[in-house]
Amino acid sequence: MSKAIFTAAITGSIHTPTMTPYLPITPDQIAENAIQAYEAGAAVCHVHARNPENGMPSPDIGIFREILTKIKSKCDMVVCTTTGGGLGMTPEQRVAVVSSCKPELASCNMGSMNFALFPILDKMKEFKYPWEKQYLEFTEDLIFPNTFKSLRIFLNIFNENQTKPELEVYDAGMINNAAFMIERGLLKPPVYLQFVLGILGGMQATVENLVFLHDSARRLLGEKNFVWSVCAAGRSQMPMCTHALLMGGNARVGLEDAVWLEKGVLAKNCGEQVAKIIRIAREFGIEPATPAEARKMLGLKGLDRVGY
Repeated sequence: MSKAIFTAAITGSIHTPTMTPYLPITPDQIAENAIQAYEAGAAVCHVHARNPENGMPSPDIGIFREILTKIKSKCDMVVCTTTGGGLGMTPEQRVAVVSSCKPELASCNMGSMNFALFPILDKMKEFKYPWEKQYLEFTEDLIFPNTFKSLRIFLNIFNENQTKPELEVYDAGMINNAAFMIERGLLKPPVYLQFVLGILGGMQATVENLVFLHDSARRLLGEKNFVWSVCAAGRSQMPMCTHALLMGGNARVGLEDAVWLEKGVLAKNCGEQVAKIIRIAREFGIEPATPAEARKMLGLKGLDRVGY
């Protein structure tokens, strides 16, 4: 029986409260969503922080610590904190959670890109909070910066805290960047790749692109030097994750990546999305890895060595 790691991306920094009433924004809501995902079979949760008053993405370490502590008090799932943060945050703000909370796993975006959300405004006329419209408009002239200098600084901080980086890959050039960082000794294989598809500014969510990224990783990194997963935006979430599972990869779902459970039906929590992808996986004989199994598959330091 094959096993796969299922990750729940809880809230992210893409969607805004106007888009769905179910977007978790307070520490309690974010932690509750993580626990629901765990109960549905997720071994990992990917966590961003938000201002609990208005839902705006936040780098506040106090909010992060509150979320992580609440999750840890209820279950043993792996927590993967963001270092992508929110659009417009400085690199220093984004990576501070690693040195402060010392998580087992944290995201590390492997290159700069245009990260465009502004087309969403075509479908939005009213906003629950004033910041939302400006935040989305801002992305028409935004470069999401992940320079080689910032990657070096980030990875040194990861290594100092024994936090494994989850390498966010939005296009094939970012795999080459990962290979370069391995050569420099800043990354140690096997690395963990998260192919992120369907963001305007990155690669489209297609099977052809997924196969190309996987083949590129095999060629540039070596067959045994990486573990990989897929997440995809919007309606592509379930199809791309299903393809990844059939290719021997792992899968990430959640309200960060898609607010819908199916056509016309909003997901009420991340647990519903996790339950759906695991139900699909089981049709093909794939079972969810437990947190303990995920730790072994990814080579993590363990929950007893985090800083929260």
